[in-house]
Amino acid sequence: MKACLLFLFLTVALSCPAAALPPALDFSAPGEVRWEGVLGDAITASYEKRLKHFIVDETSVPIALFSEAQAEQNTTGRYWGEHAGKWLFAASRAAARTGDAALAARVRHIADYLLSTQRPDGYIGTYPAEWRFMRRQQELTRGQWDVWVTAYTMMGLLEVNRYFPDDRYVVAVRKLADLCWRTFSEGGIDITKLSNHFGLSATILLEPVADLYALTGEQRYLDLANLIVQRADARPEFGLVKKSLAGADVQSIAGGKAYQLCWQYYGVAKLYAATGDARYLRMAENVWKDIRAHHLTLGGGPWGGIGVHREVFNRGDFFSPYGYVETCSIMSWIQLNRELLGLTGQAVYAEEIEKAAYNALLGAQDEDGGDWCYYTFSNGQRVNTSEWKCCKSSGAMALEELAPVAYARRGEREIAVNLYGPNRATLRLSDAGALELDQRTRYPFDEDVRLAVSPEHAADFTIALRIPSWAQGATIAVNGQPVASRIVPGDYARVNRTWRRGDEISLVLPMHPVLHRQTNQSLQDTNLRNGTEKIMQAVMRYDYVAITRGPLVYATGLIDGFKQEETLRLPHEQKNLLEEIAPAAADGLPAIRLTLGYRPPLVFHPYFAAGGRHDGAWRLTWMQVTTD
Repeated sequence: MKACLLFLFLTVALSCPAAALPPALDFSAPGEVRWEGVLGDAITASYEKRLKHFIVDETSVPIALFSEAQAEQNTTGRYWGEHAGKWLFAASRAAARTGDAALAARVRHIADYLLSTQRPDGYIGTYPAEWRFMRRQQELTRGQWDVWVTAYTMMGLLEVNRYFPDDRYVVAVRKLADLCWRTFSEGGIDITKLSNHFGLSATILLEPVADLYALTGEQRYLDLANLIVQRADARPEFGLVKKSLAGADVQSIAGGKAYQLCWQYYGVAKLYAATGDARYLRMAENVWKDIRAHHLTLGGGPWGGIGVHREVFNRGDFFSPYGYVETCSIMSWIQLNRELLGLTGQAVYAEEIEKAAYNALLGAQDEDGGDWCYYTFSNGQRVNTSEWKCCKSSGAMALEELAPVAYARRGEREIAVNLYGPNRATLRLSDAGALELDQRTRYPFDEDVRLAVSPEHAADFTIALRIPSWAQGATIAVNGQPVASRIVPGDYARVNRTWRRGDEISLVLPMHPVLHRQTNQSLQDTNLRNGTEKIMQAVMRYDYVAITRGPLVYATGLIDGFKQEETLRLPHEQKNLLEEIAPAAADGLPAIRLTLGYRPPLVFHPYFAAGGRHDGAWRLTWMQVTTD
C-alpha cells in the first residue's frame, strides 16, 4: 500500500512543474577567465595535445562510428560513441575560451556531420537497427550503451548551441528526446532494462533532458524527465527517490557506480533548477553529503573498487588506501559540485571542486597533457590508459569546467571568488562596467593571494572571498589596511566598498602541514562472559597516516627507491615531526620532510607530482603505522 501511494505521489506531484529558480551564482563565461600556474598549464596542455588532435573530421574514429555503414557493423556493444559528445562539450568551451576560430569551425563541422547522420525517426547513434534502444533487447549486452551514447550526443550538441547558437542543433536534440519519449512512454520499454547497473547507465539521460526542458520550456521534456525519475525509483535495486531522500548510503543506490551516480544527481540538481521542486535539491544534497563524508579520497576523488567492481563505491564505513578512483568519476563529481554551487551559492561546493582539481584531477593527467590514467590510487602506480577509454575525454571535460567556475556574479553587486590560483578575469558589473581581476599568487603552494581589482568605473560592490575550511587565522587587507570583514573558514568573507582601479586585496590563507589518521578494520559481534550483552571486537586493524598542507595532499614515491609500502613508528613527541622544505629547483614545488628519528627522513611532494607525472610512477599517500 505504501509503495502504491508513493508511486501515485510521484506521478502526480512530479508532473506538476514549479517555477524555475534563478541560480544563486551566475558563473563567468569560459572566455572571461584565463588560468595560469599548474591549472593553466594543465588546461593549455589538454587543449593543445588532445582537443586539437583527437577529433579532426568525420573520418576520425569516434565520429566515423556514427556513419550508417559503421553503425550497422557495430557488433561489439562498445560505449565509444560517447567520445563524440564529450569532445563537442570540451572543444566548444575551449574554442569559446581561447577564441580559436579553427577549433570553433571544426566543432561546428563535427556537429553538422552528426546531424547529417540523424535517421528519420530521430536516432543519432552507433548501433545497428536491431540493437537500438527502441527495440526490445533480447540480449542486454548488445545495446546496453545506446542510451548512454544518446545522452552524451544530446549533451554535446546542446553545449555547441550554447557557445555557437544554431537552431538546427536544438531541433536535432529535440528529435532525439522525442524518440526517447515515444520509446519509454508509448512504446512501453522500461529505460532501466536497457543498461547495466540496474539501468543507471541509461537513466543518466535525465541530465540532458533536464537541460533541454530548461532551454525550451516544452512540457513533454519535463514529462520525459519525470518518467525517467519514476522508472529509476520504481526499480527496487535503484530506488532513486526513496533511497536518496532517506539518506541511504550511496553504495546501495543502483549498485553504487560512482561515475554514473554523480552524473545522475547532477541531472537531478538540474531538474531542480528547471522546476524549483525542492525535493530534487534535497535528493542531490543528501547524496552529495554521503559521498563527501564517506566516499572520497583525501584528494577529493570518488573511490571504491575493493572487493567490488573497480568503479563502484565501497560501504561508507570502509577505508583502504588502495581504492580505485576513475577519472570519469572525478569529472562527474566536479560537475555535481559546480551545479550545487551555482544553485545554492555555498562555499563548500567550491572547496570540493578546488580540492579535486589540484589533487585527483591533476594527479590523473600525464605531464604531456594528452595522456590520462583510467584509474588512480592513493597508494599505487600510475598507468596511462589506452586511446579509446572513456577517461581521456572525461579529464579534458573536467579541465574545461575550471575557467567558468573560478568567479561568479551574485546579483548585480557581488563577485564571488570561488577558486584560487594565478589567473586573470574580465567580468562585467552594471555600475563598474568592465571589471578586471588579477590573482597574483603561487597558490596552492603559497598562502599569500594578492587580487588586483580594476573596475572600468569606480563603483560600490562586494567581493566575496571564499575562505577554505582549513584556513584558520585567515586575514584580509585592502591597499595594506586590514578589513573588518567577518572571516569564517568554510564560508565567504564579503568585502564591500567603493572599488577603484588599482585597488588590491591581500589575502593570507595560513597553510601548515597536518597529519591525518585513518583505520581499516573489521569488527565482529562478541559475547561478554555473562552472555547478556555483546560488544564489537576488532578482529583486524591497520592504522594509517597521511599529510596535507592547505588544499594539497602530499605523497612520496617508492620508499628508499624500491619499497611499495612500509610500516612506520611515529615518535611520542610529534612537535617537529613535519617540516616544510623550500621548493626544489627542479620542480619549484614545496616539499614536506617527515622525521622519524630511527631512519632517514621521508620527503613528501604534492600528490599530483609525487614520483613523477608519467606512466609507471608510484605514489604512496597513506603510510601504515604501528599501534603501540
